[in-house]
Amino acid sequence: MTAGFMQTRPVFGNIPANVDAVSGRVSDMDADLIVLPELFSTGYQFISKEETLELSEEIPMGYTTQRLIALSKEFTVYIVAGIAERDGDNCYNSAVLTGPEGFIGVYRKTHLFFEEKLWFKPGDTGFRVWKTPIGAIGIMVCFDWFFPESSRTLALMGAEIIAHPSNLVLPFCPDAMVTRCLENRVFAVTANRVGTEHRGAQQLTFIGRSEIVSPQGSILFRATDDQEETATAEIDLALARDKDLNPSNNFFKDRRPEFYKS
Repeated sequence: MTAGFMQTRPVFGNIPANVDAVSGRVSDMDADLIVLPELFSTGYQFISKEETLELSEEIPMGYTTQRLIALSKEFTVYIVAGIAERDGDNCYNSAVLTGPEGFIGVYRKTHLFFEEKLWFKPGDTGFRVWKTPIGAIGIMVCFDWFFPESSRTLALMGAEIIAHPSNLVLPFCPDAMVTRCLENRVFAVTANRVGTEHRGAQQLTFIGRSEIVSPQGSILFRATDDQEETATAEIDLALARDKDLNPSNNFFKDRRPEFYKS
């Protein structure tokens, strides 16, 4: 299959323009799976609960999800995208999965970062893996990467590729994802954004460096730190189903969870 990412520079609060910018690039990618950044349609730096509620959308009936469904059907592509989700009076930092068959599912971010805790509720979906015709797709969102349990849980659930919408401001993730893929023998596509936002007490600068990483820890493609980019890579998911390190060691069979207790 062919997997790819879009590294974008959203304009805060301008949902139609941000979605249009993505829509215009899908046809050029010729991919089976495209991963978009966290909160790609709204921007990141919310400053009030009222603003968060105003910009968040119901899933799957909201404007952004419906546009993604249409794109998936038109170009026969699976899309994972970070969206601000509204459910009643609650907001979640979520990611949706759409495909040629329509809406497939939603994941709500488990580990909230910094001021996200002021505006969003911690996710309650748990980690999820969807078995699709192109492979088993798991999702985690941005700061989830910092907790090795996130990717390990997805791998144990059968994920062959982890879609990782992100708005990274710390410098550690791109290199750390090499280890996450290596220790779980999975592919990962981290889709980050670029640019700055200064709507609160401090300016946030997003580090870019979106990437596609193999189960052997190889960086198949890494983007720049300041430019909008798209990239794809041909991947063989059979490599993610092979958990053998050598004839004597298997990453999952050699686990001893009885000793992994706090």
